[in-house]
Amino acid sequence: MATITQEQFAAALRDSSLPVPEGIAAWNAARPLRRFGVYRNNVVSGLIGAVASRFPVAEKIVGEEFFAGMAYEFICLHPPRSPLLLSYGDGFADFVEAFEPAREIAYLADVIRLEVARGRAYHAADATPLAADRLAPLDEGQLASLVFTPHPSASILRSVHPTVTIWAMNAGEMAFAPIDDWHGEDALIVRPQMIVEVHRLPPGGATFLEALLSGSTLAAAAGAAFAAAPDFDLSANLAGALQAGAFSDLLTGDDHE
Repeated sequence: MATITQEQFAAALRDSSLPVPEGIAAWNAARPLRRFGVYRNNVVSGLIGAVASRFPVAEKIVGEEFFAGMAYEFICLHPPRSPLLLSYGDGFADFVEAFEPAREIAYLADVIRLEVARGRAYHAADATPLAADRLAPLDEGQLASLVFTPHPSASILRSVHPTVTIWAMNAGEMAFAPIDDWHGEDALIVRPQMIVEVHRLPPGGATFLEALLSGSTLAAAAGAAFAAAPDFDLSANLAGALQAGAFSDLLTGDDHE
């Protein structure tokens, strides 16, 4: 009897054009074609379902049939490396971005990236958001040197497309309407309590929050934001980030000297 490797078995499961590997047998058949076909179908259908469950908005945009075909191509090239499928599909956006049949839907990859960020936020560790009143007793010098601890669920998405609006319309968060002003949108994704929230950011907001979430001082982050967007409103953006729950703690200059 021929020896079959795990790689051969896995490849045949993913690709229906491949024959049943030599060496597979059953009690009632030397080469159980039908049984292997059923098993192959169940595995592929399960993986397609797992990808679809992570990206319901992307599936809604392109339709179930197109999405299933796209997911199948992804599965063939990028099979899961773990029996835990919680993070399977993290690379789906990059695949879709280069997937020729979806090229005309240029915003689709960023919608998928937004759904990835929402999933990560949902499964992130719980933490109490930083209360805005923690800043009240600080003087101007202390404020400038503040370093914020990111909330475990917080992340930033940048997009050259109106991705937040497209996602919100297809997720039922807002009514469908023509997007007359087609421009890029950035977002803060965070889960301060039980529900994941997506906040559309104003000009300079993504630069500001990316700097803060990476450990820059408030003064340095504000400087970067003003350079990116001269009309950047520091007070409004900081208040919005605190209200959204983007941080879990802060350090003053005295704390991190």
